[in-house]
Amino acid sequence: MKFFAFYLLTVFFYSLVSRRLERTLFTAPILFTLAGMCLFIGFPVQYAQLELSRDGLLLIAEIGLVLTLFTDAAHLNLKSLRFKTNRDLPVRLLTTGMLLTIVLGSAVAMLVFGRFTWLEAGILAAILAPTDAGLGVVIVNSPLVPVRIREALNIEAGLNDGLSVPFLMCFTALALYSHEGVTTVLTRFLIEQIGYGSLIGSGIGLAGGFLLGLACRKQWMAKPMQQLGLVALPLLCVLASEATEASMFIAAYVAGFAVQAGFSEAGRHSVEFTETWGQLFDFFVFFLFGLLFARSGQDFAAVHMIYGLLSLTVVRMLPVALALIGSGLSRSTVLFMGWFGPRGLASIVLGLVYLEQHANLPGDSDIRLSVMMTVLLSIFLHGFSVLPGIRRYTLKIASLNSGAPELQQNEPENPA
Repeated sequence: MKFFAFYLLTVFFYSLVSRRLERTLFTAPILFTLAGMCLFIGFPVQYAQLELSRDGLLLIAEIGLVLTLFTDAAHLNLKSLRFKTNRDLPVRLLTTGMLLTIVLGSAVAMLVFGRFTWLEAGILAAILAPTDAGLGVVIVNSPLVPVRIREALNIEAGLNDGLSVPFLMCFTALALYSHEGVTTVLTRFLIEQIGYGSLIGSGIGLAGGFLLGLACRKQWMAKPMQQLGLVALPLLCVLASEATEASMFIAAYVAGFAVQAGFSEAGRHSVEFTETWGQLFDFFVFFLFGLLFARSGQDFAAVHMIYGLLSLTVVRMLPVALALIGSGLSRSTVLFMGWFGPRGLASIVLGLVYLEQHANLPGDSDIRLSVMMTVLLSIFLHGFSVLPGIRRYTLKIASLNSGAPELQQNEPENPA
């Protein structure tokens, strides 16, 4: 009870001063992470043996990621990508950039830890591959950052968490069933996790979107219930996935895209939920993370901090720079986009999900501690640098002419 009482009091306190905090360097993830740490420091004995199970704290965290994946996919208007300038940068970041991030992250993990197998290194790299739009919300909403740049970072963060899930599930499946042979494991993974998950997501998303759209057109549905009906869909994906051993994350992600076919207002309502009730899940994950980090404080070593710093710099920034070759963007823009790839909610939950699989790999402890250290560094380094970073970046690009790639306007792919 103390755990939830302290969390709810933190939510209440944050709500009182949230507008004032928007003008400071203290972001919501920083505040809730610190609150979780304070709870453990105040009651170390009670929370020293805190256990995570599917019917408790982990389930809440999983639902938080499910809702995030669904709302991210539903919010992305695929029609907006019909413009070449809209599509170019996100595609570069989500294909070349993301693949290189996982490959380089794996290579760096094997180099730093020495004893890691390629599966352990791949698992760690996949967990830390997605960026967090929540930690970068100041950039996405800042009028000082060129529209094209902030939209590219927003789309990347909205899609790379869902794209990283298959990589993590694949590496985990190979680790769990390595005695069965790669072909057998991959076949089972493709059918059960991705195949069933995609079918469930498509079915629930298409059917739910059609019914929501029909009810709105016929005026059967009260407006306040539109948001509630939409949020029920990813939760149905969770239940259906549990019954079929499919990936609830892939199902929710696919459902977010599919629902738009029948319900065009899905994106707006999903954002409304994310900005209100959905934040309770996000704040809870950071609160829980702070407590778990404080509990593991004595287990951290220099090697975990080294990997965390490399993950946020070399492993992120080099792939971004390579992916943006030929884009014409200035060096300042490439550095800006490379640095502001924070790790947060998705990495925390994916790390918890992996540990729940009980793969019992020799490197499990180092994977857990490296994920925690990387996310903590990201929460504070990106949180404290975002406002100064925007100001410095604005000064750097002030001399660019109107024809600079950063300032390009939308152009049809095949202009008449």
